[in-house]
Amino acid sequence: MNLTELYDKALRFDFLDINEGVFLFEHAPLTELMYVANELRKKQVPHGKVTWQIDRNVNTTNVCIANCKFCNFYRVPGHGDAYITDMATYKRKIEETFRWGGDQLLLQGGHHPKLGLQFYTDLFSELKELYPRLKLHTLGPPEVAHICKLEKMSHHDVLAALKKAGTDSLPGAGAEILVDRVRRLISKGKCGAQEWLDIMHEAHKLHITTSATMMFGHVETIEERFEHLAKIREVQSRKPESAKGFLAFIPWTFQDVDTLLTKIRGVHNLTTPEEYIKMIAMSRIMLPNVKNIQASWLTVGKQTAQICLHAGANDFGSIMLEENVVSAAGAPHRFTAKGIQEAISEAGFEPQLRNQQYEWREIPAAIEEQVIDY
Repeated sequence: MNLTELYDKALRFDFLDINEGVFLFEHAPLTELMYVANELRKKQVPHGKVTWQIDRNVNTTNVCIANCKFCNFYRVPGHGDAYITDMATYKRKIEETFRWGGDQLLLQGGHHPKLGLQFYTDLFSELKELYPRLKLHTLGPPEVAHICKLEKMSHHDVLAALKKAGTDSLPGAGAEILVDRVRRLISKGKCGAQEWLDIMHEAHKLHITTSATMMFGHVETIEERFEHLAKIREVQSRKPESAKGFLAFIPWTFQDVDTLLTKIRGVHNLTTPEEYIKMIAMSRIMLPNVKNIQASWLTVGKQTAQICLHAGANDFGSIMLEENVVSAAGAPHRFTAKGIQEAISEAGFEPQLRNQQYEWREIPAAIEEQVIDY
């Protein structure tokens, strides 16, 4: 294979196959990959700004029977620390979020064996009735799959009910690596790769905007990372023309502090900053039909994420007024509204506040700086 020919193919927005992607990852100089990815970003996102968001990750419950080996957050049913979030807590957190300039809750939890569709539709409907301007970014595909199994319902019917109740968009959670060999090793209790993809395709047919993620740096091979990327773009290519589909792709690194994957299997996150930047560039190159590529400052830190803005990324994600799951496995980084804008400016870009649909927002005139004890 010839590097120059592959660069030219990428710059034409053609799909590189898995072998071509692996070849670039293993043989192309980082600076050249960054250049190609940056040129693609400039064509796909010509305004040149770097977007960011204010939202809050609130967990509906920490009870989960999926037993993922990378998760320190979950508790088994009956555990003394198990909880289901009550309405008073939602109200307090939503009102804080509005004061801090946020417009959205990312609502996720676990595979609770007793929480079915009615629980979620009642919750979403009540939140929307109380707070009509609140946006709900809710339930990754594994949670949807779990509800489908509990209720013996189709993906379509569950997603349609969630949308009617108030779901505005679907996060790309639970993707990890979309290869079943990997999933059996790290997240056997979750849906398989094909079901994850099928649920996202069904969401696209219902015009529910989604995002996609990849958690890498654990037991997967390089080839499996690129198989994951190829599956994401294939689902995106089948969305209805009028649907947004996957509006963003967010690759992030496995956080290994005190996880079972580390304790039992001895798996550590050995991903270097250079490797993460390279994966950002390859995400832009391999996903020509996904417009927005997000740098995961939460897992790689400010400086690496800033460099990613010159390697194909155009989004800095959310300041995440609250985040409990990834943080429980060791992610130490934090941003305030002021800090994230300064970081984007330091990297040479103009920061632009957005919502989940990547529509621009004005920064609220009276925005309180958040102070949260994590």
